[in-house]
Amino acid sequence: MKPSALTYHRPESIAAVCDVLARLGHEAKVLAGGQSLIPMLSMRLAAPANLIDINMLPEQDGISIDRHGVTFRALVRHSALLADDDAHQAQPLLRRALQLVAHPTIRNRGTTVGSIVHSDPAAEMPAVLGLLGGTVRAQSQRGIREIAATDFFLGPLECGLAEDEIAVAVTVPRRAPNEGSAIDEIARRHGDYAVAGVAAQVRIVDGVLSTATACYVSAGELGTPMDFTEVLRGVDPADADDSRWNAAGDLARDTIETETDIHASSSYRSQLVAALTARVLHEAARDALRNAAARTQRPDGDAEPRADSGAEPREDSDTEPREDSDTEPRPDSGAVSQSADDSASASNATGRSGTTGGTR
Repeated sequence: MKPSALTYHRPESIAAVCDVLARLGHEAKVLAGGQSLIPMLSMRLAAPANLIDINMLPEQDGISIDRHGVTFRALVRHSALLADDDAHQAQPLLRRALQLVAHPTIRNRGTTVGSIVHSDPAAEMPAVLGLLGGTVRAQSQRGIREIAATDFFLGPLECGLAEDEIAVAVTVPRRAPNEGSAIDEIARRHGDYAVAGVAAQVRIVDGVLSTATACYVSAGELGTPMDFTEVLRGVDPADADDSRWNAAGDLARDTIETETDIHASSSYRSQLVAALTARVLHEAARDALRNAAARTQRPDGDAEPRADSGAEPREDSDTEPREDSDTEPRPDSGAVSQSADDSASASNATGRSGTTGGTR
């Protein structure tokens, strides 16, 4: 199918974008990477009367890092953020999650801000924003406002932007010296939509675990972290045999609602949630130990933040992403395998194939 007839707009400034949005409201959609929007238009799952293309606004492309965190603007492609070493040093979970986002061709065009705004429960970056407690910067004729992750995700494919607002940037906090993070997911093929995924962040104090949270992909409430602190407080991060890791997984399985679709049954998805939760929380704890040890060995305690270079546009990279070199092999903590019966490959009624890598 082809998109229904629409009017194409290409404003030359963000102020002009806001003018168009103020005039057209819900009749307009903003086009950045287009890896989610264009397929939806082609399948006529969305049929806006107007399309506002912001790709000619270089000021909307840039990554900046300061002592507070990493800010990436509306036109930053997944691949550019994935390849940014300074962003990785400031918040390693960004690269770890982006390695799981779709396939290279999609990452080279799709934007991270666009993925967050799309608010797909099967996407990794909404889970990352929710877990880290980041913020979305929205702009309109009425001004600029910062929207906390807790207020941004309203439900599947529904975010907290007003009809006249555009998301111009997202900021995630810098990793603290005693924090660690990890993410993992199960998919039929690398880059496909995850059957289930977990991103976790922990904090250690005096060598034991102090806080632990996790956020889920294709399970649970979109962008809302689950707190495991009561279950895991005081656990030795290096002790893989502590039964409380599995207790955390059991708690997740019993708490998080999962759904049955053509890819997996609810019971199988819940099994993945339990196994992944135990595994990823422990890996995050080990990452916190490595982070603390590395900073102790470093004379200055931390790298200097890079000056704000957000005004400079970055080139897309066509190269394959590098593997995250600062993670060690995961311990075997009850590996899960995907059941053929639970993961049929036929297309579903919603039009999502599950074998295309998804749209972002």
